Amino acid sequence: MDDIILNALKEDIGTGDHSTLSCVPETAQGSAQLLVKENGVLAGVEVAKRILFLFDPKLQMEQVLADGTAVKKGDIAFYLTGSSRSILTVERTLLNVMQRMSGIATQTSEIVQSVSGCNVKILDTRKTTPGFRFLEKMAVKIGGGENHRFGLYDMIMLKDNHIDYAGGIEAAILATHQYIKSNVLSLKVEIEVRNRAELDEVLRVGKVDRIMLDNFTPNQLFEALKIIPSSFETEASGGITKENVIDYAKTGVNYISLGALTHSAKSLDLSLKAVF
Repeated sequence: MDDIILNALKEDIGTGDHSTLSCVPETAQGSAQLLVKENGVLAGVEVAKRILFLFDPKLQMEQVLADGTAVKKGDIAFYLTGSSRSILTVERTLLNVMQRMSGIATQTSEIVQSVSGCNVKILDTRKTTPGFRFLEKMAVKIGGGENHRFGLYDMIMLKDNHIDYAGGIEAAILATHQYIKSNVLSLKVEIEVRNRAELDEVLRVGKVDRIMLDNFTPNQLFEALKIIPSSFETEASGGITKENVIDYAKTGVNYISLGALTHSAKSLDLSLKAVF
C-alpha cells in the first residue's frame, strides 16, 4: 500500500504544489470535509488515513463513516484539520484513490446483493489497473466480493492459450502436475474449458482443483455441472454481467468471476471541501 501511495504522491506533486505554495501561507491552518455526492458504498477510508500519515503525520482525521458503509448524496465521511497547504496538496491523490475504490466497492456490492439467495461466491480477476491492483482488490472485498488469485504466482490457471501452447489439455495438466512436484510447490490448479468435449477430457485426466467453464450459457453451465463430481470446484466466467449474473448463480456453480468488478467500475463522486 505504501508503495502505491508514495508513487501516487510523487506523480502528482513532482517539484512542488506551486498553486498552493504561491498563495497559501506556510502557517495557515484549515479544515475540510469529505463530501459524498452520489449514492454507493464507501471504500478507501483506511487508505486515506495512510495517505495523510505518509504525507503529513500532523494532519488529523475525524472519521464519521467506515469502509463498507452504504452512503447517500450529502453524507460526510470524515473531517480533516491541519496545515492548509497539506490538505490542498494531498487532496487529489486522496480523492482519486477513494473515488476509484468506492466505485469498485459499489459495483461489487450491487452484484453480490443480486445473488444473495444463491450459494455462490463472486470473484474478481487480474483485469486491474497496473500498479493499483492491491487497492482495487481491497475494494472488491469491502464491497462483499472475494479475491481470486492476486497474480501469476499464487495459483496456477491453465487458460486456452496455455492449453494450446502445451499441446492440449492432457499434456498441459500432466506437465503442470510434474512441475508442481519437481518444484515442491503448494498451489491450487485451475483449468479453463471452452466446451463439453474439453470438460469431458479434464474429467478423464483429473489432477486439477477447479474447473472454469468459460463462455457457457446458463443452460450449458447447468447441464455441465450435472456431470462434474463435487471433488472439483467450479467457476463460471466470460460474458457475465450485472444483468445476467443471477441466471448463472442459480445454476449451482461455486464461483462466478467478473472482470467488470474492476475494469468497468465507475468512480463514485466524492469531493473534499474546505470548512470555515
